[in-house]
Amino acid sequence: MFNSKGSKLLLVQAEPVLAELASFRLELLGYEIKHVASGADALAKCQESLPDLLIVDTTLPEGDGLEWLSRLRTEFTPDQLPVLVFSLDPSLETVERAYHAGAQDYLITPFDPVVMEEKIETLLSSRNMAARRK
Repeated sequence: MFNSKGSKLLLVQAEPVLAELASFRLELLGYEIKHVASGADALAKCQESLPDLLIVDTTLPEGDGLEWLSRLRTEFTPDQLPVLVFSLDPSLETVERAYHAGAQDYLITPFDPVVMEEKIETLLSSRNMAARRK
């Protein structure tokens, strides 16, 4: 059975309070968390060392996080880098945009920590299964 504890997660979140809360919870669950506040910093981190999962907000300092995610997908496939999107926006339009941009899942903030953990576990397990098929 796959054990995702110790997996490396990169959180792209400009809002310091949300970043702190999410990071704290995920560290307690045994994940290794790196946090950056911008898409440019996230891309540099991904090129340096690819995380097991990327968590990105729809709002970044340089603009729309989903546009940034679309550009990121030109370099990294979903099998290489699964993505969970955080957003304050529960609208169907934004959820659809997130999936079209390359997200594998979507989480409305503020979020239930248990739901966040379940989504992360599912994405990491799927990534592990895809890697084993290759």
